[in-house]
Amino acid sequence: MEDEVDRLVAAWRRERPDLDVEPLEVLSRVSRLARHLDRARRIAFAEHGLEPWEFDVLTALRRAGAPYQLSPGQLLTQTLVTSGTMTNRIDRLAKKGLVGRLPDPSDRRGVLVRLTEAGRDRADRALAGLLEQERAILAELPSSRRAELAGLLRQLTAPFDNLP
Repeated sequence: MEDEVDRLVAAWRRERPDLDVEPLEVLSRVSRLARHLDRARRIAFAEHGLEPWEFDVLTALRRAGAPYQLSPGQLLTQTLVTSGTMTNRIDRLAKKGLVGRLPDPSDRRGVLVRLTEAGRDRADRALAGLLEQERAILAELPSSRRAELAGLLRQLTAPFDNLP
């Protein structure tokens, strides 16, 4: 089976035989797959009236477990955005009734962001839709190969996840 990356690599090998283009064989495929995944994610989220960033915040709260609340700082850590961006996102989600703010009992100056019932329902439905899209992307690989691929990708991404 030949794909677009095979053709791209063959052309570079012909045009630049002096370069080792082997990294393209893996990373160009990862890049192409990332674009397809991004498209599938946007479709899944749009079906539930969410933007990707909304899904990220709602699911961070959902994964926290009952009572589905985190401090803005904890949300920053999980979503990798600036505090100004997070404040804006929380405001927008609160206007939609998907999250609420409440005083932090352990810090009288602090607040907690809590997922509302509507937010929890939306996050759960969007996650189910996302998983359906992702299963379709992985459908060509048998389960055992998916586990192998997950391990190989973990090996590549773990060093980036541990950067300061």
